[in-house]
Amino acid sequence: MPEHDAIDHGRRALLGVGGALLLSAGLWPASARAQSNSSAKIRIGVIGSGRIGGTVGGLWVKAGHPVLFTSLHPEELKDMVAALGALAQAGTVDQAIAFGDALFIAVPYGALPQIGRDYGAALEGKIVLDAGNAMPARDGAAIAEEVETNGIGVTSQKYLPGARLVRAFNTINYKILASEANRPDPKLAIPIAGDDPQAVQVAAELVRDAGFDPVVVGKLKDASRFQHGAPGYGQQVTAAELKQKLSLAP
Repeated sequence: MPEHDAIDHGRRALLGVGGALLLSAGLWPASARAQSNSSAKIRIGVIGSGRIGGTVGGLWVKAGHPVLFTSLHPEELKDMVAALGALAQAGTVDQAIAFGDALFIAVPYGALPQIGRDYGAALEGKIVLDAGNAMPARDGAAIAEEVETNGIGVTSQKYLPGARLVRAFNTINYKILASEANRPDPKLAIPIAGDDPQAVQVAAELVRDAGFDPVVVGKLKDASRFQHGAPGYGQQVTAAELKQKLSLAP
């Protein structure tokens, strides 16, 4: 089997619902992880291709991942997709879910319950990166209060109960994401949190592939530490600095 085929096979095993955590940072040396990041690509469906979804999805395309972007009006994505090249395409949410080995949801947070109602069955078992922030003026006081009371990770999982959810890319403005991606080391930190170890590992690799340094803050309940208004939110810092701010192990 050619080397690149073997690497891709390993990544597919990681993405399987029942696969072992083969790419654990504790088991793989840095050189092997770097080879995986540069050689093995996965398909990503982006649900909500506005400022955050379009920016992060575009970074993944530039890293070599096939990405299917969606919006309420996919035809409006024509110019963006054309500019990104052959690895980018536009479609519907149903198409994105079917297409993606992993999904990235970047919609106004108030839309999340409806996504759960409409697509919950299709999202069952899918790795989903959730970038939403609950803003009372935009999303409504009720869901913002729920997030404040229960934490945004727990709340997102409530509305997407079958998804293998990871919180990611919610803390930094899209302009900063665009300008600071792939800067020289030390790279900008992106905090992530999730309950599924495989999903967290995949999310961490996708953060690296977008040009940033992932910092695993903990489980979904710990995502409250970097939700809007929390100490980890809006921090344009390195991984070491973010860990210090959040009192995480170096």
